Amino acid sequence: MIRIAAVADLHFGRDSMGALRAHLGQLDATADVLLIAGDLTRHGRAEEAAVLARDLADVKVPVVAVLGNHDYHSGEEKAITDVMQEVGVRVLEGDSTVVEVAGATLGIAGIKGFGGGFVGACGSDFGEPEMKSFVRHTKQLADRFAEVLGGLSSDYRVALLHYSPIEATLRGERLEIYPFLGSYFFAEAIDRLGADLVLHGHAHAGSARGMTPGRTPVRNVALSVIRRPYSLFSLGGNGDVDG
Repeated sequence: MIRIAAVADLHFGRDSMGALRAHLGQLDATADVLLIAGDLTRHGRAEEAAVLARDLADVKVPVVAVLGNHDYHSGEEKAITDVMQEVGVRVLEGDSTVVEVAGATLGIAGIKGFGGGFVGACGSDFGEPEMKSFVRHTKQLADRFAEVLGGLSSDYRVALLHYSPIEATLRGERLEIYPFLGSYFFAEAIDRLGADLVLHGHAHAGSARGMTPGRTPVRNVALSVIRRPYSLFSLGGNGDVDG
């Protein structure tokens, strides 16, 4: 059995020092890996990422993350990635990693994702150049994600996103902003290629649980949704189990 701790939307700022350290000190007793589904920082500044890095530096299990929209805000996403990787956090953006746990392998395909909407209420690459660019960017990311997920060879596979691939975990958010919270293109890739669990954040007022049309479990692990330092899931026992 592989035990996964997951959280998103930490939004660390310069005043966040120590906010997670006490909760993560003994993480290895309850989890084999920590996954962070984006929005590591508040304003996308490398100095904010450095504060989080200090809290993560002593975590004894592998830590894998994707960035979120906040992490891109100041144009310092590369610096944020570098800060995270200096303390051993693997940051994914259209790529993957495999973690070995007690003789089993956990493959993680990670990408930030993007907006666009969902079946029956989605944008299309038609009309103004700005709209075409918006939707085509999502399609390009979804194609890259599908390539990465399809190329994973491991006992279990997790899709790690920031934006949501389904509507169910957005419930609680205003309908008007659904197109800016995720895209069904990523759910199509997941159902076509297979995953055991999908984790995302971004929807602060959303819902914790949902499934893709192909019945893959999806969990919104935004901090404001789970209301605890992280959620726990297990793969290889009786399916995925919320802690």
